[in-house]
Amino acid sequence: MEKHNLTVVHDFILKGITSCPELQAPLFGLFLIVYLVSVLGNLGMIILTKVDSRLQTPMYFFLRNLAFTDFGYSTSVGPKMLVNFVADQNTISFYFCATQLAFFLFFIGSELFILSAMAYDRYVAICNPLLYTVVMSNRLCQLLVAIPYLYCTFMSLTVTIKIFSLSFCGYNVINHFYCDCMPLLSLLCSDTHDVELIIMSFAAFDLLSSLLIVLVSYLLILIAILRMKSAEGRLKAFSTCGSHLTVVTVFYGTLIFMHVQPKSSHSLDTDKVASIFYTLIIQMLNPLIYSLRNKDVKYALQNTWKRICSVIS
Repeated sequence: MEKHNLTVVHDFILKGITSCPELQAPLFGLFLIVYLVSVLGNLGMIILTKVDSRLQTPMYFFLRNLAFTDFGYSTSVGPKMLVNFVADQNTISFYFCATQLAFFLFFIGSELFILSAMAYDRYVAICNPLLYTVVMSNRLCQLLVAIPYLYCTFMSLTVTIKIFSLSFCGYNVINHFYCDCMPLLSLLCSDTHDVELIIMSFAAFDLLSSLLIVLVSYLLILIAILRMKSAEGRLKAFSTCGSHLTVVTVFYGTLIFMHVQPKSSHSLDTDKVASIFYTLIIQMLNPLIYSLRNKDVKYALQNTWKRICSVIS
């Protein structure tokens, strides 16, 4: 059907990750395991940081919110992707597509700013340890999370409403495994200049502002560590921010890779692979990174497991 033919679009067809029938079953099994590990890991991190008294600090408050965004992030995309592997036709309704896009944008924006808040928290902990409890008060921690949530709600609703209030053409095939901005824009018959400008403005502000906070925080942390005379103190400082630095490097690295590719080498298949990484794989890795590299989390996990075993026995 020609793109200029205007018809009312009631649903969309998602092309998915691959069109090869022989890959559907193994990919379903693989991503089912990834999604389940992600859900269990992030829900476990939320519960653990809520119930264990040793984890009632600003760092774990932010970690709990990071786990919440990771859970929401993967859940907004994962279940529908899994259904599409076994469904005869990968359809998604007009309103469910809009809802998926809104939640996706909300959680990806929130994750960026929560990671930057965690970087600031590590800066205060290392550079001003004596004032840490005063500076990182409960009120400030709540503000550092509430403001991004409110802003990302506004951002996601603005972009979603702007896209879905425009006219779609009869062609309704989305070349992706979930409803994302760019594939949806290619289906619009209306002038997309304004909405593209809005999307690029939000994306640039979110990525650059949060990355600037992370870079400045870690630059100040590095300066403080280099000034330390004790090798033991340096090692302790590095271990304090090691998990967060690993998560930040992987997440921002993937996003930057997607946005700085030259057009000559840019392809939708590359976008799909990168999208799989930052919508499912990173969300699975984050709780593993924090649990494997963090003594407090491992100690809390062991204690909780002992309590469960004692109750069962």
